[in-house]
Order: sequence, then structure tokens, then C-alpha cells
Amino acid sequence: NLNLKKKIMKKMMLTLAIAVSTLSAFAGEEKVSPKVLNAFNSEFNTAKEVEWTVGSNYYMATFNYNDKYVFAYYTLDGNLLGLSHYISPADLPMVLQNSLKKDYSDYWVSDLFEVAKNGKTEYYITLENAGKKIVLQSSGGNDWEEYKTIRKV
Repeated sequence: NLNLKKKIMKKMMLTLAIAVSTLSAFAGEEKVSPKVLNAFNSEFNTAKEVEWTVGSNYYMATFNYNDKYVFAYYTLDGNLLGLSHYISPADLPMVLQNSLKKDYSDYWVSDLFEVAKNGKTEYYITLENAGKKIVLQSSGGNDWEEYKTIRKV
């Protein structure tokens, strides 16, 4: 669901150290700065199904690139802030996979994505069981930190 993906990516903006305010989505590219469009087109010239979300201080492109849905974040001046995309648990580093099996074996994975920014890779995973939802983050690929916990009612 594209709307669910956009909602998750909005939460990621906090991680990208951007003050996010009310978002407004625009269907066409006419609302996107030419600087941003040029930067995007030079980096992702084979992207398909591009959709833009325009915020008060950033642009987000959602698109298909090499058969993966990718999210790219740009400043208003056209500088790339970071990229993210959904991955499978099998794509995680082995140490993170083992940690999940050891410490969270009674949870199932409901969401997992990788974020690349400033030459570093981070992972965010949402785990659930009957009573709780946990979001974990890994910045170095060696261990998980609890990012958020939500009790189910």
C-alpha cells in the first residue's frame, strides 16, 4: 500500500534530522523545484512510476528503480539527503538476523527497510506479537536499539 509506505517514510524524516511539518502531496511534477527534478533525473534517469511528496522543507520521491520501490529525500536546493527501500530479513547482516532469532523469536516481522545517508546504512524493523509492536533501529549493523514500543489494546 503506497499510503502506508509514505506514512512510514514520514517517520523516517526524523532520522534524517529534518523538522517535518504538515505534508501536502502533489500528483504532478509541476510543483517540484526544477533544481530537485534535475538532481533526481541525473541520479535516477531510469526511474519509473515517480511520485512526489512536497513538505515544508524537503521533497520526497517515491519510485521504482531496478525493480525495487525506493524513497529519495531532497533538500529544497536539490541536495540528496538519503535513500530508503524495503528489504527482506534475509538481506540483513548476519549478526542482526541472529540477534532477532535470539532476542525476538516470539515476534513476527511486519516491516523492514534500509536507509542510506551520508555513506552510512541504517536498518529499521517493526516486530509484532499479540500484545506489542516494537520498532528497532540498527545504525552500525552490529546490534539493535529500541526505537519505539507500542502496546496493542
